[in-house]
Amino acid sequence: MADISQKILLPETFQGVRDEVAGQIGMMWELIKAPLIVPLLTLGVYICLAMSLMLFIERLYMGVVIILVKLFWKKPEKRYDYELLQEDLEMGSSNFPVVLIQIPMFNEKEVYKISIGAACGLSWPSDRLVIQVLDDSTDPTIKQMVEVECQRWASKGINIVYQIRETRGGYKAGALKEGLKRSYVKHCEYVAIFDADFRPEPDFLRRAIPFLVHNPKIALVQARWRFVNSDECLLTRMQEMSLDYHFKVEQEVGSATHAFFGFNGTAGVWRIAAINEAGGWKDRTTVEDMDLAVRASLRGWKFLYLGDLQVKSELPSTFNAFRFQQHRWSCGPANLFRKMVMEIVRNKKVTLWKKVYVIYSFFFVRKIIAHMVTFCFYCVVLPLTILVPEVHVPIWGAVYIPSIITILNSVGTPRSVHLLFYWILFENVMSLHRTKATLIGLLEAGRANEWVVTEKLGDSATKKDATKNKTNAKAPSKRLGFFKFGDRMHTLELGFGVFLFFCGCYDFVHGKNNYFVYLFLQTFTFLITGFGYIGTIIPSS
Repeated sequence: MADISQKILLPETFQGVRDEVAGQIGMMWELIKAPLIVPLLTLGVYICLAMSLMLFIERLYMGVVIILVKLFWKKPEKRYDYELLQEDLEMGSSNFPVVLIQIPMFNEKEVYKISIGAACGLSWPSDRLVIQVLDDSTDPTIKQMVEVECQRWASKGINIVYQIRETRGGYKAGALKEGLKRSYVKHCEYVAIFDADFRPEPDFLRRAIPFLVHNPKIALVQARWRFVNSDECLLTRMQEMSLDYHFKVEQEVGSATHAFFGFNGTAGVWRIAAINEAGGWKDRTTVEDMDLAVRASLRGWKFLYLGDLQVKSELPSTFNAFRFQQHRWSCGPANLFRKMVMEIVRNKKVTLWKKVYVIYSFFFVRKIIAHMVTFCFYCVVLPLTILVPEVHVPIWGAVYIPSIITILNSVGTPRSVHLLFYWILFENVMSLHRTKATLIGLLEAGRANEWVVTEKLGDSATKKDATKNKTNAKAPSKRLGFFKFGDRMHTLELGFGVFLFFCGCYDFVHGKNNYFVYLFLQTFTFLITGFGYIGTIIPSS
């Protein structure tokens, strides 16, 4: 009978202990909530609302200006002196300036032929063109393949030089800087830069160079990127939407209003004299292109963006490659802002208005605030207010302003407007990594100078062949598949997915604002990304 009583009372004892522990946790929560949690969360809401307003005003300004540019601004050919260069019957091609083409590459097995072939196919007098292939490859087989390809074009009469370095010091900036030191470069007036996956059309130089020849104040002509694999998967469509806004709005507005924007690192033509005057290439950050652009602009040089001059390129189609790219693109500008802000303030060659534009609009709002407010507000602060109902988020801050910002962002890619809602959810996921990278850059932490070359897979035909070979190959073992799945998982995204799911469940049971609809959808996106499936989803047309 005593044994039976112990068996009956034992669960009740555990039940009592559990209730007591839960009661103590609840009491501690109530003790710290009012004096600590509520004030801190309220402060977080105010900061996020202020950042949202800053981003909203910036996007609204850009939207108004781009409309004015499209309606009333003259075309670049009419704003600047412009006349196509023609061969003279007596002088021949001597009235064409000597142009240097630089193609930096690193283990670019899948795409090296594409970029070299496109550069060698440019319509420009052969005696006025020098092509540099700056190969920093560490794989001896790939180095040999690239060198053989250069020799093949050289045998056809193309002035192409294969150049290697003993070390990868300075990464891309170091390679470009080393290339400009060659003795034959002193005869070149301009340098066009193309990454290994970029393929300019034959008339690229004939359309871009005249702006530099006839306008001595212009240092840079930047072309727009077009993407050959934008329809490959949902990941590439999301990237296309973001980059189209960058080119069609941000670059266009910067070019039209301030003759300044960040050089995109490729598909552009520089005046070599401007590079030298600005101090040349520097490797102090992972955005050597933006660094050079800001320094050249502070010395009074002007930039021109040509939206109708387009160069085909490739988007990262794997999530790991995209994450590394976004880390570099987010960390680098923040780190550069830290290093250059006082230099910009002290500069005496540009107007106060341009200083304000560069520091506040170009750097602070677009490169720092835009990343942080997306993550902090919609993935942290807003979900936490569900658990702390004493803190209120106004409807205009939670719904109206982000909706308008999203609509303004969508103008770059009208064909993907049906994917807009998922693009928002995906951008919220990526804001986690961009915020982390931005903080690393601002604090100059451990990964501030991390440089991982973006993986390129080449044309779709190449990918189909690769897929076919994989299909015909022997199926991997289950053990290998397990490790591949483990490598594909991303714990940070999965952790935030669990957190948002918990907040969504709590709002569904206790909430009044119906935020659970957004939270469950955002949870789903975090989990898809966390399990590494974002690059396998094929979007509808």
